[in-house]
Amino acid sequence: MRKSYNPISRRDFLKLAALGAGAIAFRPFAKQDLPEFPQSDLLGRVTVGKVDVFIRPNANSQIAGALYEDNVVPWIRETVGPMPGRINQRWVETPYGFIWGGNVQPVFNQPNIAVTNLPTTSLGQGMWVEVTVPYVDLVLDNPPARAPWLQYRESIGLPARFIYSQIVGVDQIRTDESGKVWYRLNEKYGSGDLFWGQAEAFRSLTAAEISPINPLTQDKRIVVKIWEQTLSCFEGNTEVYFTRISSGALYDAWGNRVDVWETPIGEFPIWRKAISLPLSGGSASAGWSLPAVGWVSLFVGTGVAIHSTYWHNNYGEPSSRGCVNASPEDAKWIFRWSLPQIPYDPGDVTVEMPGGTKVSVEKKEI
Repeated sequence: MRKSYNPISRRDFLKLAALGAGAIAFRPFAKQDLPEFPQSDLLGRVTVGKVDVFIRPNANSQIAGALYEDNVVPWIRETVGPMPGRINQRWVETPYGFIWGGNVQPVFNQPNIAVTNLPTTSLGQGMWVEVTVPYVDLVLDNPPARAPWLQYRESIGLPARFIYSQIVGVDQIRTDESGKVWYRLNEKYGSGDLFWGQAEAFRSLTAAEISPINPLTQDKRIVVKIWEQTLSCFEGNTEVYFTRISSGALYDAWGNRVDVWETPIGEFPIWRKAISLPLSGGSASAGWSLPAVGWVSLFVGTGVAIHSTYWHNNYGEPSSRGCVNASPEDAKWIFRWSLPQIPYDPGDVTVEMPGGTKVSVEKKEI
């Protein structure tokens, strides 16, 4: 039987909007729970301001409605269908219709049991944590806002928010009068903004899961094929890992070529790795600012890296501003496998030349 799709009612969208972008004012240590996300094994979070929902996985089909940034919906399946003007032809089916896959992040809703005591590290008490819910709203501990991303959200009336798969450091833990545990979130190399977030939204990382993969193998190299939008990891001549990536976009939204966005071509050694870093670039009028990016492997001195991505799901199509965007799972595997090896403490290593694993970025000659 063919499933029918009805346009999303105003009531349905109001319910979804309650789970999406909107100003949520609250004090730390107040009685407030995490949002009630839809019940589904896999969820999808809209990553851009607005997406159309179609009755079929085809951009020429009827539009059933719209979803907005940070709306969270059940992810039924991924399929293929026409999306003119895009390389990525993947679509996500939801109970409301189909969304083009590049604009919906796969997420889970997996709350955690809070940690109440911080371990001691070489930098003092602290731990690394990863967001394991679709998103969590934060409270700024030391206003005013400093980071550009936070200033922008405040300017349009949106709360500070961390997204599924972001990684950040915790340097304090407090329990409020209702017994709810809160973590203070501190980006070591950030702009100085400190946040409080509900502990159940964060999973503490362990040293074991950051342990090196095949650490005794020295003959390792990474090959990024720009024309295929793929990344392969080799041990000698054996390919041991393969994934789709998103390299530097060559054109802006108006079809103008932007050479500075291109991922540099050539062979480069990984010279720095960090479990989490804030990334930013561009100009004051056309810049970008991304906090708490996980599994960062820098291989060009200008800041080009292989890293986790939470702001799109457009792998297989050039979309970045020069870096090699990978899914959180792929970026983590590459991070653990490549050299230099990096310990949980301090979670950030810089090496001198000749550096670590070589990254070869190849551009097919026409």
